[in-house]
Amino acid sequence: MRRAKGCMAARRGPSAAGMRPLLALLALPAAFGVPSDAGAAPRLELAITMDDLPAHGDLPAGETRLSVVRSLLAAFKAAGVPEVYGFVNGALVEQDPALERVLAAWREAGYPLANHGWSHARLDSLPLGQEEAEVARNEPLLARMNGTADWRWFRYPYLAEGDDPGRRAAMRSILARRSYRIAQVTMSYWDYEYDEAYRRCRDKGDEGGTAELERLFLHSVEQGIEYWLSLSRAVHGRDMRFVLLTHVSAINARMMPRVLALYRRAGFRFVTLAHAERDPAYAADLDPSRPPALDLERAPRALPVVPRYEPAERLEGLCR
Repeated sequence: MRRAKGCMAARRGPSAAGMRPLLALLALPAAFGVPSDAGAAPRLELAITMDDLPAHGDLPAGETRLSVVRSLLAAFKAAGVPEVYGFVNGALVEQDPALERVLAAWREAGYPLANHGWSHARLDSLPLGQEEAEVARNEPLLARMNGTADWRWFRYPYLAEGDDPGRRAAMRSILARRSYRIAQVTMSYWDYEYDEAYRRCRDKGDEGGTAELERLFLHSVEQGIEYWLSLSRAVHGRDMRFVLLTHVSAINARMMPRVLALYRRAGFRFVTLAHAERDPAYAADLDPSRPPALDLERAPRALPVVPRYEPAERLEGLCR
């Protein structure tokens, strides 16, 4: 299995004894700007994006790549999500042409596809001069599948823009010359951490373990909201428009209706990626020819930030 991107910096999370009940964040409007009235008009905005189409992680027995994407699409449509960009690694379709049906289902639902690199390679680890080919090789597939839809968004594999200023500037120059905008990430619930435990629980038929995994998963969503809201407040002094990173995985296919309901109850409305990135915080992402801004997790902070939840130890023992 190609491991999902562990793209968020490790942070010490709360102990199991300190885990708050689901949706306890609704009692924290003063601290994090989350509405305490679940019936109030939403004032937070969230664009949803999914990485690693057409295939992410290993599947439990009995599931297929197409069944996963159909479940996800049904959840998005039922929740009235106006747009979900799917970020594609075209090498997977070259290896298994049948996977093109997954991309076709995405487009039939009216959602666009965009560029996640041909092979999901870390661009900053490629030999010099090969970065542009990794971007360009995806383009014929994207152009054919999207038709007139806008596919010129790029999501860095592993979110790795690189630490070398020269290479980072050169990559941004390539993206600008090829008319890309960068799909930034300002919201996550670290779903990739649950992939292996979910497959293990389902294959074992462990309903108790699956129920515990689901509880932990929803806690990660809840805590992710608190974490990213607190980061936005600490860095920008306000609630920015957020861009959610998640993955086209089996666990998300199962949990997405509950995930979307949780975001709605927390006061979010769902918006398009272009709308979200019109927030001034994303100015350097809309124009990669500009110097990059510090990402939200590395930027200086004027306020404390809620620690993120780390479920790895608890997941490791599930369904053994």
